[in-house]
Amino acid sequence: MDKEIIEHGFSWNRRRFLSAMSIGVGSMALGSLLMPDLLSGAGAEEGWAPGVPHFAPKAKRIIYLFQNGAPSQQELFDYKPKLREMHGQEIPPSVRGKQRLTGMTANQSAFPLVGSFVDFKQYGQSGAWISDLMPYTAKIADELCIIKSMYTEAINHDPALTFLQTGAQQGNRPSMGAWLSYGLGNENNNLPAFTVLLSRGVGNGQGVYSKLWSNGFLDSVHQGVQFSKGEDPVLYLRDQDGMSRESRRIMLDQIAELNEKSYLEFGDPEIASRIQQYEMAYRMQTAIPEVMDISKEPESIVKLYGPDCLVPGTFAANCLLARKLSENGVRFVQLYHQGWDQHGNLPYEIAQQAKDVDQASAALVMDLKQRGLLDETLVIWGGEFGRTSYTQGELTKDNYGRDHHPRCYSIWMAGGGIKPGIVYGETDELGYNIIKDPVHVHDFQATVLNQMGLDHKKLIFKHLGRRYRLTDISGEVVRNIIS
Repeated sequence: MDKEIIEHGFSWNRRRFLSAMSIGVGSMALGSLLMPDLLSGAGAEEGWAPGVPHFAPKAKRIIYLFQNGAPSQQELFDYKPKLREMHGQEIPPSVRGKQRLTGMTANQSAFPLVGSFVDFKQYGQSGAWISDLMPYTAKIADELCIIKSMYTEAINHDPALTFLQTGAQQGNRPSMGAWLSYGLGNENNNLPAFTVLLSRGVGNGQGVYSKLWSNGFLDSVHQGVQFSKGEDPVLYLRDQDGMSRESRRIMLDQIAELNEKSYLEFGDPEIASRIQQYEMAYRMQTAIPEVMDISKEPESIVKLYGPDCLVPGTFAANCLLARKLSENGVRFVQLYHQGWDQHGNLPYEIAQQAKDVDQASAALVMDLKQRGLLDETLVIWGGEFGRTSYTQGELTKDNYGRDHHPRCYSIWMAGGGIKPGIVYGETDELGYNIIKDPVHVHDFQATVLNQMGLDHKKLIFKHLGRRYRLTDISGEVVRNIIS
């Protein structure tokens, strides 16, 4: 190290410190600010460097409208008139097979089928059947790819949710947004590459935990940043009273110098990540208030999303913020809307949940399209698994519930190079088993990465002697839904 640097230590500012280092820790730390995994050797064995797509992407960003708790496909997108015909009859053993049951229905003596209380109509050129609970979504049928043949391996909420978001049913794995941040880097240096927004409806709300947007074993710079509905959208971002921007800058410069010295001594790449996080927080202090401000949105946009978009913390408000974050370069915006876990009182609760999300979900797609952003933005809507065709508990005239069902469920995708106006996959006449074009969770994940220009078999990180990827050791891109 330059002798003058050692002698004068803290009298040097950060700019002078870095400029004096033509090679060594200064350059390495600076490089890590631009490409966090530059020093990790990640991707070298695959002939690929993080921050560069494997091939030309069809989408630049993703907005994932996750419906936490598992929406019932029979009430939304998977129309089954046969269920109504057989309402109250025992599900045939040939249909049910030897499916694993949850503890909530394992002791039931009977499993009567229950037809949906809601009517369906066909929409768009594809003739997609969409529930009367989703009138706004029905209007954008020609923009949607409705997948009715999703299936998963987990039967309970936490492992199923974790599996869909991280590719494993246990924790401590990088989430999908973290993998995308690692694989593609950041598009806007003033905002994180991966953000999370939470909202809650009237129904039973399953828990949402930070492990769902964790960086896992990737550098911590890739973890999702949760935004709150309060006065401070990002906690601990605001300067304390009495601290000026100049004071904050001086403090960060000196912390950076200490961290850079520590990196030279210990070689821990997490130190470089910490430097970048401090710098990102400083830049976010200016960028976040502007992005989170919806007061300048025209009346036409408020009308499009509905009046709830003016109420912080609602699903509608989060959809509008997702559009603003996305158009400002945030690569992955994850929304979680809780309340879809309807084991009982389903007719009332699902109607309220649908009302919460229907208008804003459709508005987001239309808003992106009118701004010329839909083609390069992949929008995803769906939960962690489906619901049973039989009722949980007692079946009455006006009330019923549905238990967890991993064998099949429905989601939709729009934009981002996905074929619009199609329905993919098919379930049997009772909506219990897939009979055409099954899509496993890992297939879904592989397809999402593909649209972003990443080969899921090459997006690998070596950890504790093992090569990890989002799709584990399986998954195939669903080519028939790609335009």
